[in-house]
Amino acid sequence: MAGHVPDIRSSRFPPVAPALIQVWGVEFRNPILLAAGTAGFGREIHGVVNLSRLGGIITKAVSPLPRSGNPPPRVAEFPGGMINSVGLANPGAEVVAREMLPWLASNLSGTRVIVNVVGDVVEDYANVVRRLQDQTVVTAFELNVSCPNTERGGEEFGADSDVLSDLVLRCVAETDKPVLVKLAPTLPDVAATARAAAASGAQGVSVINTMPGLVLEGGKGTDSPRPRLGGGRGGVSGPGLLPIGILATRRVTEATGLPVIGMGGVRTKDDVEQYLMAGASLVAVGTAFLADPRCPERIAGKLEV
Repeated sequence: MAGHVPDIRSSRFPPVAPALIQVWGVEFRNPILLAAGTAGFGREIHGVVNLSRLGGIITKAVSPLPRSGNPPPRVAEFPGGMINSVGLANPGAEVVAREMLPWLASNLSGTRVIVNVVGDVVEDYANVVRRLQDQTVVTAFELNVSCPNTERGGEEFGADSDVLSDLVLRCVAETDKPVLVKLAPTLPDVAATARAAAASGAQGVSVINTMPGLVLEGGKGTDSPRPRLGGGRGGVSGPGLLPIGILATRRVTEATGLPVIGMGGVRTKDDVEQYLMAGASLVAVGTAFLADPRCPERIAGKLEV
């Protein structure tokens, strides 16, 4: 029935995670990941977070060439959440291959690494996957086709199923590692888009990315209202995304049967278990980690009890 929301309490999905999670034939020590953009490439948070306590990290977005990102300020808080407009700043695939991933290979033991990939055109994604395919530390590639805070963020690639299918096909042809797609919460039918990606060879789906938004300041007296972010609009994250992400996870899981990385609004063990009940295989923590870097470790510890 159109618009029907399945019963989230269905016994089809276990409410708790086993001690070890096996996804794509690879073992994750627990289902907790750090979401793309929050942990950089791991080295940035070394000594602050014990990555060996987590299932894995999703790296910052990687493009073929370096990106400087959007002008500051790039992050702003508002009641109930955060908005960011980093603009996918990164050093480019060559530096990531030469410096970032070798550091992860030397400093992680059992913590899985998923590389987030972005580009201006379809071939950019394929080029990044091709360049990083031989890095043994990489478990999978996550194609970012849903970034809302840059004109060149790939959002258009996830909005058209034909374009997305072509993108997935090209990337799958470049690697023997799993290729995932990260989809936007604003898609008119996230399940249909996920099915198109699966039909083209995607082996997993990440849902959801941030929501597009705008926060203004000024506008009093002679001041004109202006965006609080240097890039203008941004991506909204925080607790309010939790039910949106859980529903998207359920719909994608039921539509495709693929492993899903659920994300959006995760702050507690209960939030993680809701995603697992909805069918997620793994769950990523984002904004809560930025507010409290020990949050993911605490959640992982509680899941193991």
